[in-house]
Amino acid sequence: MTLARDGIKEMTACTVVLGGLAVLTIWGAVRLSPWFWPLAVVLVAAWAFSLLFFRIPARTIPGGTDSLISPADGRVTEITLIDQCPEIGRPALRVGIFLSVFDVHVNRAPCSGTVVSVKHCPGEFLDARHPECGIRNESNTVVLSPGEIRGPIVIRQVAGLIARRIICHLRAQDSVARGQLFGMIKFGSRTELIVPQDAGLEAAVSVGDHVKGGSTILLRPARLSGNVGTAPVQRQPVTANA
Repeated sequence: MTLARDGIKEMTACTVVLGGLAVLTIWGAVRLSPWFWPLAVVLVAAWAFSLLFFRIPARTIPGGTDSLISPADGRVTEITLIDQCPEIGRPALRVGIFLSVFDVHVNRAPCSGTVVSVKHCPGEFLDARHPECGIRNESNTVVLSPGEIRGPIVIRQVAGLIARRIICHLRAQDSVARGQLFGMIKFGSRTELIVPQDAGLEAAVSVGDHVKGGSTILLRPARLSGNVGTAPVQRQPVTANA
């Protein structure tokens, strides 16, 4: 397991502050009083957690080009049919994933393809589980032209109540590989995967499932013509930023 370079500043700061205090309390526990040990344990645990937040665990990328893998770790909170997606230009299927502070926070490409556009949109910082966070919160939207799936494919990184910084290293015309790391959202957030309703894909997961970025198949070829998902889906009317 490696650590994300995007978190170097935060990891350094936590190491200096929490690590330094941990060393002092350990010294106090050894030299002054054993009553310092509980505080030392708490500080060491907090320092270790701050580093683990930026972890990049090894993942086995599943083969195949006709399915989409999860762009993030977290819990599926939404599988919704939307009447119109501006980036796609027609009805779409949206899968929303909530990333808690305990989840891995790097984002991965759900398929191979070419980046059509990357757009950052300023906004609010509602809790990432709020039903309107995808519309009102600060976000970064990546549109991909996939190789063998009817597109375009949209990946939206959404900031949350605690997450205040979205990182994306992609630019228009970049080529991406299936499962490729392309950014992260720091400290709790939401990631959405949006595909055309007529792409012939269905949800391979259900609301409440915990998925892993780069290894969980999120959408697969529909088993029946015109089927957009065997998992229960909600329907949402047209919104300004679906």
